[in-house]
Amino acid sequence: MCASRCNHSQPINAPVESDGYQQCGAYVGKILRGAKPSDLPILQPSKYELVINVKTAKTLGLTMPPTLQTLADELIE
Repeated sequence: MCASRCNHSQPINAPVESDGYQQCGAYVGKILRGAKPSDLPILQPSKYELVINVKTAKTLGLTMPPTLQTLADELIE
């Protein structure tokens, strides 16, 4: 997933990929136990991660406040 994020120049707030896999597994389990797919609710991601590409931000002349950088889940140098 990093390969797709590394080209972005702005901070990214993206769903956590593993969270989606867990939700998918729960859905499959419900369907295998007999639930109708049309009766299952549509779920939204429950976890997000903040990724900042520091090098690209500097190239664009953007200043990332230190507080924002400390909140980031990942800093791409």
